[in-house]
Amino acid sequence: MSLEKSRLGRWLGRSEAPASAPVIATNAEPEAIGADLYLLLDEEGRLQGLSTLLLNRLGLSSQAVVNQRLMSLLLPNSALVIEGVPQDWVGHMLDLDFRSSDGHTLHARGWVQHHGKDWLLQLLDISDLMEEASAARIRQQCLRFAGLMAENIRVCSAERLVSVVAEQLQELAQMWHVPCVALALPEASGVGWRVYSQYSAHTAPELWQVGQRLGSEFDRLDVNVAHALHFAGQTELSPLQGMFANADGFLLAHSRDGIARAWLMFGFYDAARQAPDLGEREWLNLCSALAGPVLFRLSEQHNRHHVERLAVLQDLLGTGWWELLPDSDEILMAPQLVRSLRLSDRIDRLSRPEWLALIHPADRQELSSRLVQLRDKGTPMLLCVRLAQVDPGQDTLWLRIQGQALISGQVQRVLGFMLDVSDIKNQETEAAAAHARLGNLIASSPAVIYVQRYDQGNLEPTFFSDSLTPLLGWTLADCIDGQLADYIHPEDHDIWFERNRQLLREGLVSRRYRLRDKHGRYHWLLDEARLLRDDLGMPVEAVGLWLDVTDATLAAERVRESEERYRILVEDSPAMICRYTPDLVLTFGNRPLATYLECDPQQLPGVNLGDWFSLEQRTDFMQRIAQLTPESPLSTAEVCLELPGREHAWWVWADRGVFDQAGTLVEVQAVGRDNTDVRRSRMQLNQSAKMATLGEMATGLAHEINQPLNVMRMAVINVLKRLERGNIDVEYITEKLNRIDSQVQRAARVVDHMRVFGRRSEVQEQVFDPFDALEGTLAMLSEGMKGKGVQVQASERGAPLQVRGHGDQLEQVLINLMVNARDAMLSRKETRPELAPMIEVQVRPEADQVVITVQDNGGGIDPRLMERIFEPFFTTKPVGVGTGLGLSVSYGIIEQMSGRLSVSNVGEGAQFRIALPLL
Repeated sequence: MSLEKSRLGRWLGRSEAPASAPVIATNAEPEAIGADLYLLLDEEGRLQGLSTLLLNRLGLSSQAVVNQRLMSLLLPNSALVIEGVPQDWVGHMLDLDFRSSDGHTLHARGWVQHHGKDWLLQLLDISDLMEEASAARIRQQCLRFAGLMAENIRVCSAERLVSVVAEQLQELAQMWHVPCVALALPEASGVGWRVYSQYSAHTAPELWQVGQRLGSEFDRLDVNVAHALHFAGQTELSPLQGMFANADGFLLAHSRDGIARAWLMFGFYDAARQAPDLGEREWLNLCSALAGPVLFRLSEQHNRHHVERLAVLQDLLGTGWWELLPDSDEILMAPQLVRSLRLSDRIDRLSRPEWLALIHPADRQELSSRLVQLRDKGTPMLLCVRLAQVDPGQDTLWLRIQGQALISGQVQRVLGFMLDVSDIKNQETEAAAAHARLGNLIASSPAVIYVQRYDQGNLEPTFFSDSLTPLLGWTLADCIDGQLADYIHPEDHDIWFERNRQLLREGLVSRRYRLRDKHGRYHWLLDEARLLRDDLGMPVEAVGLWLDVTDATLAAERVRESEERYRILVEDSPAMICRYTPDLVLTFGNRPLATYLECDPQQLPGVNLGDWFSLEQRTDFMQRIAQLTPESPLSTAEVCLELPGREHAWWVWADRGVFDQAGTLVEVQAVGRDNTDVRRSRMQLNQSAKMATLGEMATGLAHEINQPLNVMRMAVINVLKRLERGNIDVEYITEKLNRIDSQVQRAARVVDHMRVFGRRSEVQEQVFDPFDALEGTLAMLSEGMKGKGVQVQASERGAPLQVRGHGDQLEQVLINLMVNARDAMLSRKETRPELAPMIEVQVRPEADQVVITVQDNGGGIDPRLMERIFEPFFTTKPVGVGTGLGLSVSYGIIEQMSGRLSVSNVGEGAQFRIALPLL
């Protein structure tokens, strides 16, 4: 049902009565009057008569109005127009509003003139003009509101779109007194509608909620007109009753191409009655001004998200689109594809020959031919090609290229995509190579590979490799249906059945038993198998191998029977081999060990190995041995011995515990080798790096010593000047001498610390507080750092901490890190003069370790260099500056102390982190 604008019919400006219609009055008939609407007034402004047409328009009788004042017929807004008496109105145009009999207002414009002894007020009906002006104002107001509403939606941010639409609905409802209003948009699936935004006045029930699904009830309505909903007696509107709570409503559609794109719903609202000045055109304009920008913004947002998702997908897959431009014979490429092809970001297209030149020569001709067929004949293209390699050492980059021709009218476009399938192709290549190697291995191996299928608790053979027949003479048919158990040696039946149970229970088994071949001979087989399960954990099959260890088993028996041959083998070994009790008393030692200890091998049993250790080394050695268990019987360490008549010797020592059935350690078997030369080389390298560090700090240390010398020189000059003038002030001289003494002590401390730092490290590790190393570092570097404008912030000494190692070596590490940080910040300051270089050093305990961090604001380390930063001779400094050993030696020092040195970029610089175990 269409909404028609309700308005009055055109007022008749002139009646059909003749111009000489009489004036209704009590006095004599006046002269003829030209106006159809007029009033006759006395001197006081009281009514003496009205024209018949005016009486009919006002619905009055002549007797009811005679001698009444004119004010009684007018609306209140006309009171000021007729103040005074008719004589005062002469020469003025009077706009008067009368109460009409049909409830409308009669707008009239008139003037006053003498008419005999009375006054004649002649009137013209201007109601149509007033109505049209009012309608024009309302239309203009409606257009301004619609434009402002559309602009607010267009310019708001995407995050505020929902709230701005709700605000516009509220303003729309408040302007035209709508209790409930909502905007419905199509579902994403295209079937049904959903409330996108709504507003309900405080005094009205909430008909709709944001996100509410509305179904497809709108589809039967005409989208080109407005719909007023009066459900009483209208069966065709019954599907909408529940949506509008059986109350009057109002529906507007925003359509395009005759299809509804959005619906604007008004609840508890009769537009014809509550907004009679708005026509259907105005309502549809308001609906389009609201829904059109919303749909555009949502479409724009959807397209942007689609483009972003496409870009992310191309980045993740290493793919991108391409298009062959027929006019220029160029290949236009997506940015993601440009990066995958290792091209410059400034390139977005290549000529076809240049594009083909990127492909490996082995695949280039086929791709060129396929591309021509695609362009000329529209034949779809799909193939995998390799990218040309500049460096043969690089991994092969495989690309999947697909293309097709799109024809729209007379226009043909050639489009496609390129996908990085290197992982798949490389895996296929590796799998094929592995399969070939496995096939060759199985074919040439003396082992028998088998597969057993799991069937209700039983393991039934389903496959044997070809080596079964040459080894045992059997075939697969000879081993199925339980026949395999018949070939097991009678004494090994229990081993065979326990093997099956353990395999099903634990999923892994390794057993040794005897199996009879087809000629009746028994072979010792090493059976190792693994059970495979499905996703639910159910057994599927067992895969294993038989290895003929007959010769090895017999050889082992012969070896056990011949201990002498075994001892000869041990004696001839270049390594030191021995056995000793948990209290380090030797029970056996080979000749290399006796040679190191300068005695005969027969004298070794009974010798306590701990006699060659220092007390601290012996304690550590005993603690390490005590930690051996049957589950973890192996231990390796570097030990220091004090050999007779020699310097300290360093051995790499590997222990294996021997336990009894109760799990008690009864003996230890050890193998060692001399590592003294390697250890000395490492210590010499550390010392060389330390001296190189002293050389790099020479300028700062000279400044540190030169400053107290200058102070002492000035103090001496001042004293001499006093003595020359004969002004001997004992107190003044004493103060100067005390200052000289303090500066001498300061210089002495620096020199002493340099001397201590320059010494070789102690042979054995010591227990020390890492704060001591930090203070020593700051003593040598702080003044030099300050002279170069570098601010150093260090954590204050807290509770005592103890670590094991060499304090001077930890100090060497800290010096290397702080000097590197200083050089990086000063280099960065050349390009950023506003930089305030700062080094922050913190020492703090964390759980069972102490953490020392050195952080700067020098711009950090290139992530590509992170993996090489601790390599020997690697440096980013200019040629001739630095040796490239500082960080490598530092890494080795921290690792020797059982700690870890790591680096990461934090904030505006790099952070080196030292973690040492606490005692």
